[in-house]
Amino acid sequence: MEAFKIFVVEDDEMYAQILSYHLSLNPDYEVEVFTSAKKCLNNLHLKPSVITLDYSMPDMSGGELLQKIKAQHPDIPVVIVSGQDDISTAVKLLKEGAYDYIVKDDDAKERIWNTIRHIRENQSLKDEIIYLREEIGKKYEFGKIIKGNSPAIKKVFDLMEKAAKTNITVSITGETGTGKELVAKAIHYNSKQNKKNFVAVNVAAIPKELIESEIFGHEKGSFTGAATRRIGKFEEAHQGTIFLDEIGEMDLNMQSKLLRVLQEKEVTRVGSNEVVKIDARVIVATHKDLAEEVRKGNFREDLYYRLLGLPIKVPPLRERGNDILLLSKFFTDEFCRDNKLPKISISQEAQKKLLKYPFPGNVRELKAIIELASVMANDNVIEEDNISFNSATTLSDMLMEEMTLRDYTSKIIGHFLEKYDNNVVLVANKLDIGKSTIYRMLKNEEI
Repeated sequence: MEAFKIFVVEDDEMYAQILSYHLSLNPDYEVEVFTSAKKCLNNLHLKPSVITLDYSMPDMSGGELLQKIKAQHPDIPVVIVSGQDDISTAVKLLKEGAYDYIVKDDDAKERIWNTIRHIRENQSLKDEIIYLREEIGKKYEFGKIIKGNSPAIKKVFDLMEKAAKTNITVSITGETGTGKELVAKAIHYNSKQNKKNFVAVNVAAIPKELIESEIFGHEKGSFTGAATRRIGKFEEAHQGTIFLDEIGEMDLNMQSKLLRVLQEKEVTRVGSNEVVKIDARVIVATHKDLAEEVRKGNFREDLYYRLLGLPIKVPPLRERGNDILLLSKFFTDEFCRDNKLPKISISQEAQKKLLKYPFPGNVRELKAIIELASVMANDNVIEEDNISFNSATTLSDMLMEEMTLRDYTSKIIGHFLEKYDNNVVLVANKLDIGKSTIYRMLKNEEI
C-alpha cells in the first residue's frame, strides 16, 4: 500500500517538530517538514496525501500558497493552521479550497490529528470505490458478460467496441430478454465514463405522473408527498451514463421535455426555476420499432433522430445457433456453483431439444429453463425430459421465423408431441395425420 504522505509547512521550527512528532505516532503516516513555501512547491511532485499549512509563512502568504497548490494539484487537501482566530479569513480560505481552518491553541494538535484521520478515511473510501469500479469494468468485458461465438453476436461485439471508444448516443433494440441492459452496462464500463455512475431507468415501470420527478428531480413541497428535495437520474448520472430502458413507452409530453434536456444539456427540477447543467452519456433501449412508432404518431420524430446515434440490434436467441448450448452450459455451471452442487452435464438429446426451440423469451427464458432442468436432473445429467418449455407461447412465436412448410410441420408436430407426452396416436388424431407420418419423421430425426 502506498504511504500516506503528510507535508507540514511551518516556519516555526519548534512547532513544526512538535506537530511532526505528534503525527508520526501513527506508523502509517510519512511526515515531511518544510520551513518555506518555496520548498513545499518544489516538492509537490512527490504528491502528498495532505498538506498542513501555516497561514503566516515568511516568503509567501498562506492564501497565495494555497492558490498555487490548488492550481497544480486541486485534489490535495490543504489544512490551514493559523495563529489568528479570524472568522472572515477562515471563510475566505475555505471558499478558496482549504479543507479546514484550525487555530493554533491547546487543542490544535488533536484537531489536526482528527482532521487528517477523516481525510485518510475519505481517501480510503474513494480508493475503494475506484477499485470496485475497475473490478466491475473487468466483469463487464464484452466476452465475459455476453456469452457467444455466433456471427450475429460477434457483430454486436464489434458495434459495442465502437460505442465504447466514443461518447455517441447509443440506441439498443431487441426482443424482451435478449440482454439489452447488459449491452448498455458493458459499453459504459468499457468507456471513459467507467469511473462514474451507470444509472438505469426503466421508463415502463414508472407511473406517468411520477416520471418527470424521477428523471429530472424535484424540490421539497413541489407536489403532495415531496417531503424532501431529490436530485433526478440525469443529475445522478452526471459525467457518467444514463440508460433509459423501454424508451418507447414514454408519453409524448415527457418526450418533448426529454428532447429539450438533450439539446440544452441542462435540467430543471420539478418546483424549481434553477437550471442545473448536466453532462451524461445517453443510452436508450426498446423492444419496439421506434421508426414505426414515429409513423403511428406515438413517438416524436425529432427525438427519434436525436436518440438514434449508433444503433445496435441485439439478435434473438433463435438466430444465434450454437450460442444456445454455450449459454446453457454457462447457466448450468453458474447454478451449480451458486447452490454448491456437483457439476451437471447436458445430454445430447437435451441439447437437440434446446436447439429446436425458438425461445420467445430469449436468454432470460433459457436461464429459467436451465435452472429448473438442473433441479430436476438425476445423476448430474440434464436429460431431454428435464427440459420443460412454456408451450403457451411456442406456436405463436414460432411463426415469427421464416421456414419452409416442412420445417413448420416438424415444429408443429414436435410441439404437440411435447404437449401430449409423446403419445403418437393422440397427436395423429389431434392433427388429423397418419401415425406412420409421425413415426417416419421421428425415425429420420425430422422432429
